[in-house]
Amino acid sequence: MDYTIKEVSNMMNLSISTLRYYDTMGLLPGLKRKESGYRVFSDNDIEMLKIIDSFKKAGLKIKDMQHYLALAFQGENTLTERYQLFLKQEKVLEKKIEELQQALEVTRKKISYYEAALQAGTENVLPPAFCLPFTQK
Repeated sequence: MDYTIKEVSNMMNLSISTLRYYDTMGLLPGLKRKESGYRVFSDNDIEMLKIIDSFKKAGLKIKDMQHYLALAFQGENTLTERYQLFLKQEKVLEKKIEELQQALEVTRKKISYYEAALQAGTENVLPPAFCLPFTQK
C-alpha cells in the first residue's frame, strides 16, 4: 500500500519536516517519488521508520543509522558487524531501563510520602526520614 507524507506523519506521530529530513539523510533508501516530486511511502518505508524510531529511542545518532544502512546494503559480509551493533544497543537500552526503573522507584516513594501527608493533613506528623530525599540503591 502507498501512503502520503501526511498519512505517514499522522501514523508515525512524526512531523512532515522530520520525514523529509530522514529522506534527505538517506535513511529511507527505498522511498519513491511521484512525477510531481511528492514522496510516496510504502509498507517497507513504514517498517524502516519503525527501526529509525527504535534507534532514536536507543540514542543512536543519524550518522550511526546511516552507518547501519551502509552495512546493510553491503550485504551478508557485514552480518557480524550489524549483529554486534545490535548487541551494543541492547546493552545501552538495558542501562536506560535500569536508570528509569530507579527513577520510577524514587517517584513512587515520593507519591507514597505525599499520600501520607495528604491523609494526615500535614507533613509534620511524618517521620523525619520520610521527608528526606530518597537515596537510590
